[in-house]
Amino acid sequence: MAQDDRHGRLERMGKRTMAAAVVALLLFLSYPWRAGAEARATLRWGSRGSDVCLAQRRLKAWGYYRGEVDCIYGRLTYEAVTLFQRRNGLTVDGIVGPDTWAALGYWGGPPSTAAAAAGTREADRDLLARVVSAEARGEPYEGQVAVAAVILNRVRDSRFPNTIAGVVYQAHAFESVTNGSVYAAP
Repeated sequence: MAQDDRHGRLERMGKRTMAAAVVALLLFLSYPWRAGAEARATLRWGSRGSDVCLAQRRLKAWGYYRGEVDCIYGRLTYEAVTLFQRRNGLTVDGIVGPDTWAALGYWGGPPSTAAAAAGTREADRDLLARVVSAEARGEPYEGQVAVAAVILNRVRDSRFPNTIAGVVYQAHAFESVTNGSVYAAP
């Protein structure tokens, strides 16, 4: 009887811990992380400057860009951007706009309204849910929480992109993104 009572207490503690983790996850996703970020220019062939350098450095670090970082958007940058877009489920147009900046781990600027901020958080939650579903399909609840924790820990780690999309779309970081199963309905 004492063994059953201890097992019951441990099970209740585990459920409370898991519930606390879910609440912490939701609070984390609700925080407006991007407020105050500086705006990024839309980049296309012929663009020059520090934003081009930033994109080239990130693409080079992730294995997409093979040239020298010269801060000039030319053929090699275009090829790297389109490859990155193709592999990460983005519109393949060679233009580094808000969606591509976000996938690179940079936000294009602060939301102009509370509704825009809420939409961004909703998009982050949806993306996180899709990755968790695709990566941990058939796993117990704890396994699903672990996948979400990996993503959120990477967002906070300076060695990784500082957005959920940036972490998720990092080259070959998640098999479900590489093989496209993340885009199936959760």
